[in-house]
Parts: sequence; structure tokens; C-alpha cells
Amino acid sequence: MPYLPASSTPFPPEDVDPALLVWAETVAPGGYTHKVLARGSQVRLDDPTGDACAHVLLYNALEPVERLNVADTRKIPWQAYLSDDHPLLSNDGRVLATVTRDTSGRHDTFCGTSSDAWNLHKYGDARPEGPSPSGMAQFTLAAAKHGLGPRDLPPAVSFFQGVHVAADGGFEWLGSAGPASSVDLIAELPLIVLVANVAHPLDPRENYQVGPLRVHAWRSTPTGPGDTAYEASPERRRAYLNTVDYVSARGL
Repeated sequence: MPYLPASSTPFPPEDVDPALLVWAETVAPGGYTHKVLARGSQVRLDDPTGDACAHVLLYNALEPVERLNVADTRKIPWQAYLSDDHPLLSNDGRVLATVTRDTSGRHDTFCGTSSDAWNLHKYGDARPEGPSPSGMAQFTLAAAKHGLGPRDLPPAVSFFQGVHVAADGGFEWLGSAGPASSVDLIAELPLIVLVANVAHPLDPRENYQVGPLRVHAWRSTPTGPGDTAYEASPERRRAYLNTVDYVSARGL
């Protein structure tokens, strides 16, 4: 459950006044959470034990048909591996969020989250309330809170459990960077944020192992001209211009 009010969190970010927090929650292993956030909100995901795996989906809160596009998230920055200044693109060529700070470096844009079929095969159970819930099962529950269904669930990005492409073209499991790593995202549009904290589908461990995930958010400033992410390449600049054009026309 979220900490209410958010300022009551027992784990406040050291660089943020707790009074400014708008979201504070510890997501249990195998759990999920969701939130609607204003443009310019900063979200921090913390992995205190080194075993969290935050599978994340993002939607334009004003028009949820616009949602995370993992293919363009890799293509527009010419980079498949998430880290500082990486934009998370939508299916409409706009930036939903930007990674502004990353102390982990162990993430995945290739595999998506786990399916019921995979968890049944590997662990013998995939129920949301069971010992080894799948990411798709938890995303389905989170999406329903916002009037979205299974057909509205695109591939997710995953934070804190790394996957790289090996020389032979296969996937190489990197695992975690260890305890106490974190990732910050800036919301470039009003967002619906869905998070499933479940075991990564390529995790080689036989047992279902996931640690707690801490989530905090507060008001900040969206990416703008002059920022490194905004000016990193012509393709990225165009994506941010598309975003600014949209929010300007909306009067946001």
C-alpha cells in the first residue's frame, strides 16, 4: 500500500523535501502498483536489496491509446541500453519520460515481462495472488484500474536486472548491479504509470526471487531546450519538439 500522506514514507529520498512528495510506496516482491502523474513529475525507483525487477509501462494519461513503444525507445536514441538521458518513446513519436539519473546500469528493453505460460512452465504457478505471479498477470490488474485491458499492454521495459545481446545474437543475463541502486524518470507528458515488481523471465535462478521496490515521486521540471537529452541528436530533438507541440496545444 502507498504511504499516505506521501511525506510519511519511512524511506524519504535524501535530496528531496518529504513535504514535496506526491507518491511514496514500497512494492512487495511479486506485487504491482500504478499512478497517474502530472507532466514534470520526477519518479525514483529504488532497489534496496539488489533483487527488485521493476517492469514499467507508460501511457499518455490524456489519451491512453498513446503508450510506450519499446522499439522506438531503442531506435530514436540509437541505443538499446537504458541509462542517463535516455528518452522513453511513445507510439506517436513523442517522449513519455526521460531517464535522468541511473546508478544501476542493469536494465532490459528486449524481453518484456513474464507471461502466465512462462511462469507456469518455470515455477508451476502464475496467479496474481500465488507464490510466483507473472508480470502480465499483475499488469492486467493494474491496467484495469484505468479502464485498460490485456489488449492495451505493450512490451514493457525492465529496470534493475540487466540483459545484453551476446556476440552470437543471443541474450546474455547480467542480473543486478547490487543493493542500493536507483533510477530517476521525468514525466514529459501526464502519465499513467504501471509497475510490476516480478522476476525477470530470463532470471536463471530456479526459485522465484524478487526483492522489494521503493517508489517515490515529486514535482519537478520536464526536459527542455538546452538539456543534454533534448539536444543529444536530431532524432531526439524532434521527439522532444513533438512532445512540446502536443502539450502547448493542450495548454499544459
